[in-house]
Amino acid sequence: MRPDILNPLFAEVTALKGIGPGLAKPLDRLGLSRVVDVAFHLPTGWVDRLAREELDMTDAGRVIAITLTAQSYRSSNGRGPTRVQATDKFGNYVSLVYFGGHSGWAKKLAPIGEPRRVSGRLEQYGQELQIVHPDYVLPLEEAGDTPEREAIYPLSEGLTSKRMGQLAAQAIERAPDLAEWIEPGLLAKHQWPAWREALARIHADPSDAVARERLAYDELFANQLALMLVRQSSRARRGRALAATGRLRDALRLPYALTGAQARTVREIEGDLAQAQPMLRLLQGDVGSGKTLVATLAMLTAVEAGAQAALLAPTEILARQHYELLRQTLAGLPVEIAVLTGRDKGRVREATLMGLAAGTIDILVGTHAIFQDAVGYKDLGLVVVDEQHRFGVAQRMMLQAKAKTAPHLLAMTATPIPRTLTLANYGEMDVSQLDEMPPGRQPIETRVISEDRLSDVVDALGRHLSDNGQAYWVCPLVEESEKSDMAAAEARAETLRARFGERVGLVHGRMKPPEKDAVMAAFAAGQIGVLVATTVIEVGVDVPNATLIVIEHADRFGLAQLHQLRGRVGRGSGKSNCLLIRGGSLSETSRARLALMRETTDGFRIAEEDLRLRGAGELLGTRQSGEAGFRLATPDMLMSLLPVATDDARLLIDRDGGLEGPRGQAARTALYLFERDAGVALLRSG
Repeated sequence: MRPDILNPLFAEVTALKGIGPGLAKPLDRLGLSRVVDVAFHLPTGWVDRLAREELDMTDAGRVIAITLTAQSYRSSNGRGPTRVQATDKFGNYVSLVYFGGHSGWAKKLAPIGEPRRVSGRLEQYGQELQIVHPDYVLPLEEAGDTPEREAIYPLSEGLTSKRMGQLAAQAIERAPDLAEWIEPGLLAKHQWPAWREALARIHADPSDAVARERLAYDELFANQLALMLVRQSSRARRGRALAATGRLRDALRLPYALTGAQARTVREIEGDLAQAQPMLRLLQGDVGSGKTLVATLAMLTAVEAGAQAALLAPTEILARQHYELLRQTLAGLPVEIAVLTGRDKGRVREATLMGLAAGTIDILVGTHAIFQDAVGYKDLGLVVVDEQHRFGVAQRMMLQAKAKTAPHLLAMTATPIPRTLTLANYGEMDVSQLDEMPPGRQPIETRVISEDRLSDVVDALGRHLSDNGQAYWVCPLVEESEKSDMAAAEARAETLRARFGERVGLVHGRMKPPEKDAVMAAFAAGQIGVLVATTVIEVGVDVPNATLIVIEHADRFGLAQLHQLRGRVGRGSGKSNCLLIRGGSLSETSRARLALMRETTDGFRIAEEDLRLRGAGELLGTRQSGEAGFRLATPDMLMSLLPVATDDARLLIDRDGGLEGPRGQAARTALYLFERDAGVALLRSG
């Protein structure tokens, strides 16, 4: 249960003064629904105000603060601006410009003949100076309210940095002084302020690197401590050994031999399953490295031992694909496989639930629906979580709670994860890595093409289809909106249909599952030549005959996502190509990303470069990295502070009495403050 001392921070954001329905909407768009969200919405930059006595053309482009006196008003007819003609104390003129019919407001702010302290960006307009929509126009007796340095925040329409700063100040007032959770020697070494002081300092002065570092460290420390507690708790739970007998796997007839990496990983998993202590293992493998086969052999081991296995997938497309692949791979073996997703209703769902409870179903594949309350297993021994980064610790523990004794857990990800992020997100797990590709796979040739050559790309697509090839055409994320995503895909599908007719199919995230499945099935069967899609195809889609992928506006995607998308081709023995269509103007980071994609197909190298290229200020977003993000720690901080936080958390558990000692009690509060308490079983008991 959350400590009472934190309750003021976890109140609804409407507890702050001045927040009504109008202001709540832009805050909600930013994900700021509670006071703590506002407190942790840190500024990303700042504006320095230059105090000036006299107007000067050389200050154009800078934000200044100066005393001005209004001399006259000039309003345009219709929608034109209102101009307040004002002078400094030396008689130099400047126009204060207000758009949108604000003449009455402008006159009220700056009455003629009354000096005002004005702040805003000075601009040169022809031979004149102007300030458009000044930030401040204050009577001289209130001029002390004009800060020399003002924070700049990430914003949404209807919200200003000034207002955001005022809300942050209120949030900090509600923040309590908390007992220190950092080891004293470490605190002294870095000269970090107390937690609350750091929070106040960073909002007051966004350039305060020490305060920012302290807050980032706190978040990373809470994260690493939570992962260690999960591991400690899981290891302490009594599980059961699942010994391989070979009964089923010896009867399995595979058309190919395992790679060395697969064979090594299978042995590691077998060794874990043979122990009573529950397995906690992360299986990392690049696109096409054969993770699913390793997971299949693990599930067969569980079935050989008389237990059930469950495979959890993040999307319905991927769940049903896994189900079909398992049926094909295990055809002829006495293994009963079922699938359960949110769309399964009525008798089909009832039959599956009864089979699970009775133990007649050996392997269940599905989406999050497989750990709902109504789903019960007779003897769940192994849980496999595919695309682990899409599920949190709490979700996977809900599935583990379905077993009488703690089941073994194998988590898989096809998104190669930098070493730093592996430690940050999977610190409680053992890690296996498939670093070898199956034989016969040809490297994918990647080319970067300017968008003004789009017609050439369409011609190349036509030649590809004439040779009975199949292709993906991926449309970009236009805004943070599925509707925009969908609109781009629909428009592209229409233009391609005008040339290629019914050979063009379309899938996007807002389609109903049966519609989506039908299109995917038609593409897999070769009835559709070009599949136009949003990033819904990012993971799991497997059509060996598709050997061309076109990614529009590739510069808008992160490296990890580009690599995942490229992995939709190159899944058969044929030569595959990836065409990255870039926009006209590229940032240096985008240019470096595309160059790296052209240079290598090594997902692990790409992942490391992805983290390095993002750098400070570009927070880890789920759309690009696929990883659970940090609100306060930027990638460069992650790389420098994470090892320190890991050592400090281990010191707390091994030397300082865990959560029971004085520092442990403070650390317990930190776990709740940074919301790393979910799924930490030890916290539930006190």
